[in-house]
Amino acid sequence: MKLTQSLIIVLGLLISLSSCTKHPQSFSITYDPSLGTEGFDGRLLVLISTDPDREPRFQINDSDQTGIVFGIDVEGWKPGETITIDPETFAYPVGSVKDIPHGDYTIQALLHKYETFNLSTGYTVKLPMDQGEGQHWNTSPKNIYSKPLQVSLGNNSAVALNITEEIPPIEPVADSEYIKHIKIQSELLTEFWGRPMYLQANVLIPHDFNPESETEYPLMIFHGHFPETFGGFRTEPPTADPNDGIYNSRFGITGYEYIQQKEAFDLYQHWTSDDFPRFIAIEIQHQNPYYDDSYAVNSANLGPYGDAITYELIPHIEKLYNGTGAGWGRFVYGGSTGGWEALAVQVFYPKEYNGAFAACPDPIDFRAYTAVNLYEDQNAYYSDGPFRQTLRPGMRDGNGMLKSSLRDMNHRELALGTHGRSGDQWDIWQAVYSPTGEDGYPKPIWNKLSGEIDFEVAAHWKENYDLRYIMERDWEKLGPDLQGKIFLYCGDMDNYYLNNAVKLTEDFLESTTNPYYSGEVDYGDGAEHCWNGDQENPNHISRLRYNTMYLPKITERLKNTAPKDHHLKNWNLN
Repeated sequence: MKLTQSLIIVLGLLISLSSCTKHPQSFSITYDPSLGTEGFDGRLLVLISTDPDREPRFQINDSDQTGIVFGIDVEGWKPGETITIDPETFAYPVGSVKDIPHGDYTIQALLHKYETFNLSTGYTVKLPMDQGEGQHWNTSPKNIYSKPLQVSLGNNSAVALNITEEIPPIEPVADSEYIKHIKIQSELLTEFWGRPMYLQANVLIPHDFNPESETEYPLMIFHGHFPETFGGFRTEPPTADPNDGIYNSRFGITGYEYIQQKEAFDLYQHWTSDDFPRFIAIEIQHQNPYYDDSYAVNSANLGPYGDAITYELIPHIEKLYNGTGAGWGRFVYGGSTGGWEALAVQVFYPKEYNGAFAACPDPIDFRAYTAVNLYEDQNAYYSDGPFRQTLRPGMRDGNGMLKSSLRDMNHRELALGTHGRSGDQWDIWQAVYSPTGEDGYPKPIWNKLSGEIDFEVAAHWKENYDLRYIMERDWEKLGPDLQGKIFLYCGDMDNYYLNNAVKLTEDFLESTTNPYYSGEVDYGDGAEHCWNGDQENPNHISRLRYNTMYLPKITERLKNTAPKDHHLKNWNLN
């Protein structure tokens, strides 16, 4: 049969297209029996990068230079059992495994191990137990991984990865003359989690502390992310080279190691001087199966961390080091996560603390949950018009240029863990604020893939954790105990748009009467995350001075509230 010229052209085109069709790569993973034979639960991750100089597990981030990550949940995975990844598996940031471009890469597999928790709520969940690292999947001891492998991915390429390595344990930091590391088993948290759970604190004790002395000390609680030990305190002069030429991209300077060491040594010199106010300073370790800290409040999914810190850990430390043991002698401060925690514990325990200095706090008004209004927006990832959608920003630089979208930041977490188990920022907010879902895990505030908001969950967030709303709702009751205790600071170019929630909260605070809040809200002009109220020094300096910069305001609070028969030293309250 004779083919027409048109048909010949069409057939030729089909043959050409068929030869160019992308056939997905396949990925299979096993692990060496020497790593264990009992079988593992967890999140099996495959990590891909174009930079051969670093392991792929250290190249997954929110920037446009991120590597690729995808994974699946495994249960009872035994040695000798091969896990094969479906090409349709979601992959950040490319979409799915089948969408990974052909090319030369470095590839690695890692199992983030889960343990089983039988909660007092009746639910059984599988979560990663922190191993002393502060809940980081890529450095958590006991996690297992493969050595990096150089591969070329193309049509029908098959990649086989064998996991042979285990991340070693972390050696605890030893006590020193001034820094002590306290650990207690929390009865409250142990009951909730169904297994022994602990709270820890890094304690900077006062100079010339004598347990037999009548001197008592105010307690300064520096809230923030997981601290390995008490930071920013150094008993020796700086040894780093101030002219090292090492560029710090965040602050646009060189010699930052020297600056950090100098500030730490300066604190030591202040701390041990004759006339410096004597107080106890602590940083809390409250890492948990969802994040590097608990947000210091009670939660349906994390348990009663607020009560455990306030009524178990803090009194224990005060008893050890002659704290005042009363709310008038306790102050909280911190930035970002620590800023939210400082304000939250002041609001939820208004009589137990005497002042909160909250810098660049995580969203304190959910009408400005970064770039989302949880009560009005339909979708967290997009704003909708009649003919197009616009991505919502997630992170910007100091000039306002977009660095990452809110969608992409959440998609990275989705690839790292289902059920809110990524161990990262959006998932911990959800774990703290959400009710528990029918599966025992935090009920999602929005669909992690599409961004569609669940307004029932948002209503729960509002009533229980929207700090501005709670203060406004309950001001008649809370106001007298919060008067003079609220201090908020934020840069007006905060990288995560946190200034918007601060401004909404300021509008409420300035409207308060009977009583007026009598605190302070201040902004850094053009300042990025995390500006903390210092109008004289750049952020790279002021961020190192949390333990001294609020002392003048704390002194004023103590003048007005400390009992006349106090036993404080060097505070000059008369």
